[in-house]
Amino acid sequence: MARLPRYVLPGQPQHIIQRGNNRSIIFGAEADYHFYLECLADAAREHGCDIHAYVLMTNHVHMLATPQHKDSIAKMLQSIGRRYVQYFNHAYQRTGTLWEGRYKATLIDSEAYLLTCYRYIELNPVRADMVAHPREYPWSSYRCHADGESNVLVTDHALYQALGRTPEVRQAAYRALFKAHLSEVDVVAIREATNKAWALGSEQFKAQIAAVSERRVLPMQRGRPRSE
Repeated sequence: MARLPRYVLPGQPQHIIQRGNNRSIIFGAEADYHFYLECLADAAREHGCDIHAYVLMTNHVHMLATPQHKDSIAKMLQSIGRRYVQYFNHAYQRTGTLWEGRYKATLIDSEAYLLTCYRYIELNPVRADMVAHPREYPWSSYRCHADGESNVLVTDHALYQALGRTPEVRQAAYRALFKAHLSEVDVVAIREATNKAWALGSEQFKAQIAAVSERRVLPMQRGRPRSE
């Protein structure tokens, strides 16, 4: 089945996934994580992407980012690819591609799913049984949001800022979000929307995105249409 073209709406957050080729590792040592984050910070600043949340797993990366321009995300990831792949291939004496084809992304309905997507991203190490709590994993944005740890990469979204009037109140409110389990319904919805390039949000949001983009933003109905 042909892949849908990506649709980018400047100012609208997107959940982005980039995987290692054949699910191979893309981070083999602590230095690799540090260099990738350096590449990400430089590329996001240069190409106009606000990074709200992220997690670096051993064989893939998740980000929640708002592009300022139509080509911000593509150019940011291309820049990272050039620098990081060269570094990784040299460090591990390998050649060839590192990434699994195209990155995957979906538009996020801020009001309905933004903070859910924050949690989905930062809970990845917990779902993978790597840690018991997201605070224990050093390669994500959780400690920044929940504990106020300094992180030059992160740009707070307005809905995160709306959690409280002071940093301490916002952080406490954010920590409280993690006391409840992320529902399996939300996990599946985020995964499917991102992997298949559907819009993620309310029916009204999907209709608005479909009208602007002039492309499908949700699956086609299965089976033959019912007769009148």
